[in-house]
Formats: sequence, structure tokens, C-alpha cells
Amino acid sequence: MSVQWFPGHMAKARRQIEEKLKLIDLVIELLDARIPLASRNPMIDQILKNKPRLVLLNKADLADPEVTARWVEAFAQDGLSALPIDASSGKEVAQIVPKSKERLKEKREAQLRKGINPRAMRALIVGIPNVGKSTLINRMAGRSIAATGDRPGVTKAQAWIKVGTEMELLDTPGILWPKFEDEQVGIRLAATGAIKDEILNVEDIAFHTTKYLLEHYPDMLKERYDLDELPTVEQLEEPDQVVAVMEAVGRRRGCLQAGGMVNLEKASQALLRDLRSGRLGRISFETP
Repeated sequence: MSVQWFPGHMAKARRQIEEKLKLIDLVIELLDARIPLASRNPMIDQILKNKPRLVLLNKADLADPEVTARWVEAFAQDGLSALPIDASSGKEVAQIVPKSKERLKEKREAQLRKGINPRAMRALIVGIPNVGKSTLINRMAGRSIAATGDRPGVTKAQAWIKVGTEMELLDTPGILWPKFEDEQVGIRLAATGAIKDEILNVEDIAFHTTKYLLEHYPDMLKERYDLDELPTVEQLEEPDQVVAVMEAVGRRRGCLQAGGMVNLEKASQALLRDLRSGRLGRISFETP
């Protein structure tokens, strides 16, 4: 799978970030807790250089909590502070400002020793489309400022947003890399909704997602769709076994067409809706 997706506003966003870096004290990197690697822009280290950084693992309410804890440890080993949050409900969002101050502690203490009263922190918030940046900004600001939506690429402009008296946020449009060739990255981004469904085949996405769930979270599939019997791990090498589970899901969700046949496209859409909404359970697609 080789996906080309780099709209003009994303190229512009990269230039804007590079231009604004000298004004920034801290970078807040927003990732999807279910796919911290796939939702991480591989160009970001190159763009941001050595700026202090706070990693936020958003949508942690949808991710496997044990796996998320392992990710926090893994980021710490790389010298990065990571905080699991849920921007939609506001869980742990109040910790972002204190955590940011920790990352800037040495710089702020040096300013105080020189008799300089530190101004409000200036933070750049970055993340790929549909990772929840606008929702987070609105939550932190305590009012509706940024446009939100469940489709990628909602944010188009750039603006400074005050967060109380201690922080100013610079929001930027979501950036996705010009090209990715790792099939699994594309599937994970598509499964969680970071890529528009129209770009990839929904049945392909659902097929790979179903196979992953059968390998790692079979009980969740069984419980959600009241399935009697699931294929073994060995049987999953046979595509027909995975398709049979997708068809069983379709029958449970009433995705039938003339003659009682399962409409696999509708079954795929139903499965992905359940996954993205959390109705399937707390699922992580990547481990450290």
C-alpha cells in the first residue's frame, strides 16, 4: 500500500511551524494512544529539532490501559514525558500545564535567577489530522475556539490561543507525511479514522482489523457480536476464516441484502464504527 496524501494546506503548515519555532518554548505533540507510532509524523523530529517536548496520548479511554502504561515507560526511556489524556471528557487535561512547566523548569529557574519574571509559556501543538487537536484546544481554553469534527483535516488556519494566564497555544493544521509505504501504518491510521474512508477500501481495512482483533482481542469480538466460535490463530492464515467472521458480524448487525447474503461493505462499516466509538472495548494496535 503506497498512499499519496499531502494537501496544500499541510505543506503550508510545515512551513508555518518552521517559521514560528523561534517563538516557541515547548512543543506539545498529540498522538493517538491506540497507535502512538502510526499517528506520529516521522518528519516531526527533523522539523522541531531540539525543542522541549510533551507527548500527549489522546483517546486513552479507547486504548488498552496496560499497553498505554507501557508506552509511557517507553517514551520516558527516550527522555520524553508522556501523559495519557482524553480530550473529549477532559480527563487529565488539567495536568498539561503543570507537566509543561516541568519540561521548562531549568529555563524558567535560570530566568528567575537573572531577575526576569517568566512570561506565559508559548507552546506549539502538533498532530496528524483527526487526532483530537481542536477538541483538546477547546477543552484547555474552556471555550469553543477551534473547529472540531470527526473527519480529518478540519483545522485550516493558524492562531494563538490563551490557556489561562500561564500558557499560549499555537494551533496548526494537521500534518501527515507526503508518503507512507508501510501497509500496517496505513491500515491503523484508516482503522482509527485518521485517514478518510474514501481513500482506502473499507473492506480491506475491516479485514486487517478483524484479523488483528482475532489475534489480540478475540474475547471482545466474541462478546460484542455474540459469536459462538472463532478461528484459531493458525486458521487466521486462511483469508476465508477472517471473512467468515466479518460475515458473522454482518449478520449480527443486520447487514443483509437480497437472498440473505451479507453486505460485506456495510458489515465492514459497522465494525469500524464500533471500533472507533469504543463499543468494541479498549483496544491498542501497537505495543512498544
